[in-house]
Amino acid sequence: MQTLAARIRRSARISGHFVLRSGQTSDTYFDKYQFESEPALLRAIAEAMAPLVPPGTEVLAGLEMGGIPIVTMLSQVTQIPAAFIRKEPKAYGTCRYAEGASLQGKRFILVEDVVSSGGAIIDALAKLKTDGMVPDLALCVIDRQTGGAEALKAVGLALKALFTFEAIERG
Repeated sequence: MQTLAARIRRSARISGHFVLRSGQTSDTYFDKYQFESEPALLRAIAEAMAPLVPPGTEVLAGLEMGGIPIVTMLSQVTQIPAAFIRKEPKAYGTCRYAEGASLQGKRFILVEDVVSSGGAIIDALAKLKTDGMVPDLALCVIDRQTGGAEALKAVGLALKALFTFEAIERG
């Protein structure tokens, strides 16, 4: 039987020339939507991530867009309510950037799929801090180890990853 890392690699690893969100280029890309769209694999990822959720966490907050499937399944596995963090507040209805379970006054973590520079998490963190909400931790499936953990540490947020880029590469 294949390891979870090997299953993710087989499902999502693409070779070519890619520009990452950080602006860096890479000859390897993990198409997270491939592993997020396979129900059995997504469940296995969430089950493996569950022990990384700190005790006392009251809400799991997934980042748009890739963190949403992860946080939804992780919520199912842990039975911890989920929130969904938009990149921008919607321009109609409630005009919120945070949907789902309330984060106000709660212990929560941010959930992301792949972290490169940490930019998406830092952007979300800035909005949250403005509203007096600070997550306990950022949790991701894959840390590409391209400066994201260091950038998050610089803004006071620790990153835990299920896998590093190297671990996925080894399978």
